[in-house]
Amino acid sequence: MNLPGLFRQCLTRRAAETGLEFAGREYSFAELDRRSNRLAHRWLEDGFRPGDRVAVYLKNCVELIDAYLAAVKIGLVFTPVNILYREREIAYILEDAEPRGIVVSREDEKLVLPGLRQLHEPYLYLVEDFYGLLRDCPSDPPPCPADAGTVAALIYTSGTTGRPKGAMLTHGNFAANARNLIESWRITAEDRLLLALPLFHVHGLGNGLHTWLAAGYRLRLLERFRKETILEEFLDFRPTVFFGVPTMYERLLAAPPETARRIGAFMRLFVSGSAALPARTLKRFAELYGHVILERYGMTETLMNLSNPYEGERRPGSVGRPLPGVSIRLGDPETGAAGEERDSGEIQIKGPNVFAGYWRRPQATAEAFTEDGWFRSGDLAVRSADGYYMLQGRRTELIITGGFNVYPREIEEFLEEQPEVAEAAVVGAPDPVKGEVPVAFLAPAGSARPEPEELERRCREHLASFKAPRRFFWVEKLPRNALGKIQRRRLPVPGKPAGGGVRG
Repeated sequence: MNLPGLFRQCLTRRAAETGLEFAGREYSFAELDRRSNRLAHRWLEDGFRPGDRVAVYLKNCVELIDAYLAAVKIGLVFTPVNILYREREIAYILEDAEPRGIVVSREDEKLVLPGLRQLHEPYLYLVEDFYGLLRDCPSDPPPCPADAGTVAALIYTSGTTGRPKGAMLTHGNFAANARNLIESWRITAEDRLLLALPLFHVHGLGNGLHTWLAAGYRLRLLERFRKETILEEFLDFRPTVFFGVPTMYERLLAAPPETARRIGAFMRLFVSGSAALPARTLKRFAELYGHVILERYGMTETLMNLSNPYEGERRPGSVGRPLPGVSIRLGDPETGAAGEERDSGEIQIKGPNVFAGYWRRPQATAEAFTEDGWFRSGDLAVRSADGYYMLQGRRTELIITGGFNVYPREIEEFLEEQPEVAEAAVVGAPDPVKGEVPVAFLAPAGSARPEPEELERRCREHLASFKAPRRFFWVEKLPRNALGKIQRRRLPVPGKPAGGGVRG
């Protein structure tokens, strides 16, 4: 099945009903359908062909949804760019993806221009001009050439070298994931989803947008999660479902007990993912809201893999059992070999949810799979006797901060560009709200040692804000083993026991 076929249930059969609320305005499913049809026809008129990439650098907005629907309707590859990325990060993704066009706001146009100069005559579409661009375009459905194996989206995720790789997710991947979640989490057209997750991330796009368009419930989309107003959004919209990350649930714990009880009375399901949910947060939230958060486990490359049950025990510290149709085994972390009775090791995955590979990275794709075709997640886990999985960290040095993946090497490369820095090592330090935050250890190139505030300013100017280290430590040299590899575990990471400082 292609995605337009999956979405037909709500876009046509529920056409007259309100499907979306955003920024104080309501949109029927029919209006959303017509808007995206017009944009699709415009792209066809501009010479776009199946397989062309369309990059989108936008905050959450209705135009982002227009662009996504238009792309999948005519077989284009939707390529969202993290809205927190700055010029150098954007330029790299544009150079790698080589999009035929990019959609951006006038406010952010200047950030994408350096990347556009590397492309061959790309189209630049400003969302403020959409109405004029689409006014005379046909609103009838365009022909869709896509099938289940057609790539629908190119979602960039950092690799172990720190250079982002584009994960190719197909129409079939997204459709299988949406159907799985709708069935497993009992989602129906009667639900109401409050969505504050960014749509450039696979969590918001793959879970939020797709279950909405497949089930046909009512969605209120927020530009972003604001702790100052989120409780008002809950009380005004009265959702039944909320998808969030642990940081959001930490913020929701600040609600007055009476407000939390009111919200808990109309809510049906709270889901958490993208980072580990502390057991203490699960317990406190249940006491305050009267709901046990459902924790699940997924990846950009595979969408959702494991989930605690909708009915049954939602076990603290566990991400549950495999979802229907998803096969999980635990392999040796180094060789990938799977033992018959192995109950701990690297999570390896097979199923219709597993991506088609990394864009223009055949070697990286080959390395990501075992010889017998299982995707190697890089995540380590222990399986209980009754089949629940508990995550134990990663083979790599990945830092997960507030639900965002941060790979140290990318930050280290930037820090080592600074004239005062000879070497850098970035690791994750525990944080009560974000789970982890990056901190940097620096070996000086000379006598000059800039203050932490100056180093942080430089990082925030050239990197996404969540990648900027929260603390900087000057050391005479970085600890290494006999082969010259940095021994990260010997770094004195704040909040970590000596000798066990970092993952990997």
